[in-house]
Amino acid sequence: MPVGKNLYFASDFHLGAVSYASSREREDRVIRWLDMIKDDVAELSLMGDIFDFWFEYLTVIPKGYVRFLGKLAQLADSGVKLYFFKGNHDMWMFDYLVQELGATIVSNELEIERNGKTFYLHHGDGLGPGDNVYKFLKKFFRSKACQWLFARLHPNFGVGIANAWSRRSRIAGAKDTYKQQHQQEWLETFSREVLKTRYFNYFVFGHRHIPLDIALPDNSRYVNLGEWVNYNTYAVFDGTELVLKYFENEAQ
Repeated sequence: MPVGKNLYFASDFHLGAVSYASSREREDRVIRWLDMIKDDVAELSLMGDIFDFWFEYLTVIPKGYVRFLGKLAQLADSGVKLYFFKGNHDMWMFDYLVQELGATIVSNELEIERNGKTFYLHHGDGLGPGDNVYKFLKKFFRSKACQWLFARLHPNFGVGIANAWSRRSRIAGAKDTYKQQHQQEWLETFSREVLKTRYFNYFVFGHRHIPLDIALPDNSRYVNLGEWVNYNTYAVFDGTELVLKYFENEAQ
């Protein structure tokens, strides 16, 4: 990693939710954050549910987000490496962001090493114990058959169905609804299980909508990136340490 260049991680912007007005306000906030980091970012990992819904038809993508995508294009053109992780809301990413932004699309986990520190990166959906119904649905939604069938729907109809479903998303609820006790944090459980066979300095996830920084055995850590409706949280690795931070928001 170049000297003075940082790795940034963010998740769960949920652009498109809950309303057009709130989404545009959130998009502007994300762009201000991208402007803030543009001079010291080497790699930017957007770790799932960046869009509240996303589907790439052969010649059509969901309208909107032009300011956000334009800012990412500027970063990519300046040499920033972009990673897009598939979340449970935007798992239907194919090649559009690859062609337009040179992004790397990550379907599941990504394991990297930077400056001698190892990272296990994943959106976080479908990991850990339980949630067997969602794990089954995830396999179905990611199947070629499901994607082919959805692509047969006219975009007005298909995107309309998806947007109606997204309005039921938990992101629209109060943030206190998401909170669980430390002992019930299933991504922490997953991280501890991985550590029994492989060591990582950092496990970084989104999905849970709660900013978390939890110590694990042997100085490993589980960091959850939270979300940008209530918290505006992100993580930055400066070559030495990973730190969870808030943007235009005091720590909750």
